[in-house]
Amino acid sequence: MIALDQEKNLFTLHTQNTTYQMKADQFRVLTHTYYGPRIKGGDLSYLVRYADRACAPNPSEAGLDRTYSLNTIPQEFSTCGVGDFRLPSIELELPCGSCSADLRYTGFELRRSKYALEGLPAFRGTEEEAETLVLFLEDNAARVRVELYYGVFERYDLITRAVRVVNQGEEPVRLRQCASLCLDFLRSDLDLITFNGCHLMERLPDRAPLRSGVQGVGSVRGTSSHQHNPFVVLCDHSANEDYGLCYGAALLYSGNFQALAEASQYDNARLVMGINPYQFCWTLEPGQSFTAPEAALVCSPSGFGPMSRQFHRAIRAHLIQDPYEGRRRPVLINNWEATYFDFDADKLVDFARTAAPLGVELLVMDDGWFGKRDDDNSGLGDWTVNEKKLPGGLEALVPRIQELGMSFGIWIEPEMVSEDSQLYREHPDWALRIPARVPARGRNQLVLDFSRPEVRQRVYGQIKAVLSSADISYVKWDMNRSLSDVWSAALPPERQGEVFHRYVLGVYEMLDQLRHDFPHILIEGCAGGGGRFDAGMLYYTPQIWCSDNTDAIDRLRIQYGTSFCYPTSAVGAHVSAVPNEANHRVTPLETRGTAAMSGTFGYEMDPNKTTPEEKEAIKAQIAFFKEHYDLIQRGDYYRLTDPFAEGPYTAWEHVSPDRREALVSVVTGPVRAAAPFMTLRLKGLDPELTYQVNGEGAYPGDILMEAGWPLPELLGDYQSLQLCLSAV
Repeated sequence: MIALDQEKNLFTLHTQNTTYQMKADQFRVLTHTYYGPRIKGGDLSYLVRYADRACAPNPSEAGLDRTYSLNTIPQEFSTCGVGDFRLPSIELELPCGSCSADLRYTGFELRRSKYALEGLPAFRGTEEEAETLVLFLEDNAARVRVELYYGVFERYDLITRAVRVVNQGEEPVRLRQCASLCLDFLRSDLDLITFNGCHLMERLPDRAPLRSGVQGVGSVRGTSSHQHNPFVVLCDHSANEDYGLCYGAALLYSGNFQALAEASQYDNARLVMGINPYQFCWTLEPGQSFTAPEAALVCSPSGFGPMSRQFHRAIRAHLIQDPYEGRRRPVLINNWEATYFDFDADKLVDFARTAAPLGVELLVMDDGWFGKRDDDNSGLGDWTVNEKKLPGGLEALVPRIQELGMSFGIWIEPEMVSEDSQLYREHPDWALRIPARVPARGRNQLVLDFSRPEVRQRVYGQIKAVLSSADISYVKWDMNRSLSDVWSAALPPERQGEVFHRYVLGVYEMLDQLRHDFPHILIEGCAGGGGRFDAGMLYYTPQIWCSDNTDAIDRLRIQYGTSFCYPTSAVGAHVSAVPNEANHRVTPLETRGTAAMSGTFGYEMDPNKTTPEEKEAIKAQIAFFKEHYDLIQRGDYYRLTDPFAEGPYTAWEHVSPDRREALVSVVTGPVRAAAPFMTLRLKGLDPELTYQVNGEGAYPGDILMEAGWPLPELLGDYQSLQLCLSAV
């Protein structure tokens, strides 16, 4: 709900459990007054304090009042170059050469339903589900208008932010920075949680108290990256899963980003999040506009758990566009770890012939089916079927797979090109490269300039022909290197600062076209595993390969960190063969299945190399997953333990929306002699209901949550168990 007081220029956004307020003050500066647990209303600008702070400049409108300074008041969208020395939200390079921005409130607009962003991902909401507030700010000297967009999803405690900058003048203006989110706090006694890592170990939580100065994360790799995720949390020092005030902020963007928190000298804090200004400079000609990506906020007065569940619900309901909406996505098997490049049509059919009776529903043919592609060194860019491997093409292969009762999917990597390819020989200038420099390779491949429409059209035309040639129901869209040598032959020197962002917009455009032309196809995102696991990609790809690391024990930590923002249904997770490819660890098949069920679930192994006992176990795993699909994919997620605490086990729980069903998953660590007995306290149950556990007994919900459930003694390293609870 959006409440207005036009006389006071006061704007209050209410959700089910939170309130967000801002006010244009006497100088038309848009101040931030409150964001926190829901309050009835009122003007909270009394919380903003004023004092004469030495060396803090005062705007001319303040006259002789030295207590008013942009450097000390909380702002809704921070300025630069005119007296605020904290983190800026925007930086304008004006025709005179100055870099500054001085924004003053001029008006507002209310809209029923949620705003949309052209060419960018955004949460969706009808007039029954969401409201929009637009606030207009202007820099009269620069003749630039800034539009601040707020989307309010009351049910989910979700507030979205977006920014549009319009050049209203008669000369070009260069935009050197434009954040999507600025959030000021009248306190700095907060912890900052970021989600960091590397290839094979992504999104590991890192928590530290704010200290004086600037802390944060970002990416300059052209992707959101394995190293840092565009999601952060600010919280009370004492906050945990079930207690304490916390703020989650997610950026719906898949390229260079930054999320910075600054603790000022007066114990205030500011969070700024948006496109990374590294090598960013966007020229706005007269009348042109620039739209910054959307950011999403959830405030929880009751810890991380409720915050995560609100993000999960909102992402599933209002961001992800799933061709299987209301239906179960298929359990798949991917041939990559089983065959790598060494396969042909007969091997794939034999692969499927063994997998189908186990309950597998989708065969995904990974890298190596196209062009001259027998290793990493050639073929990318030539998206035509290699008929030496697949005689008769997909038109011949797919019906053979379907006759076995399975559907068919393919792997693609459209953004990349091999130097040993027909495409590169014809158009070497289509790869990103700096003049007079030899470009760096990654996985022995170069990056196509997706900022150029002719490049996207050529690549998409090839892929569309392949997808139209047979009944294909799934596409895995991969991207196996970071961007370097970023320079486009299609842009003049003064606009090279636009290439990184234009590249991301190009990726989004092509994905949007793919979804439009093939609405039945399930697209899974991938970028060397989890290198582009962000809310922006989830708008186009309902699930994303979580990590190239499929080791069950490492996945406990990777999936734990991922769960702070992203729902189980978005997490690509498979059972792999052992010893695991990533670390050579050996874990039981049951444990690998338990870990993978906290995701989309599938297999990354050769079924022809499994024993009869393993085949029966796989059959049982798939049947179990299908039985509990709705609970796992659409239920509420609870983190019961912290896998980084080095405890004896890791546990998590899925609970149905009506709280009548729950699935508890437990994985132990290395075996310990004479281990103490363990009791696991559950969460999310109805204290008034009584539950059976694995079909036995009758246990009140309040007892299971307060007293807990005794865990059996599990002998051997990395064992697992699952508890099925149902109300009686």
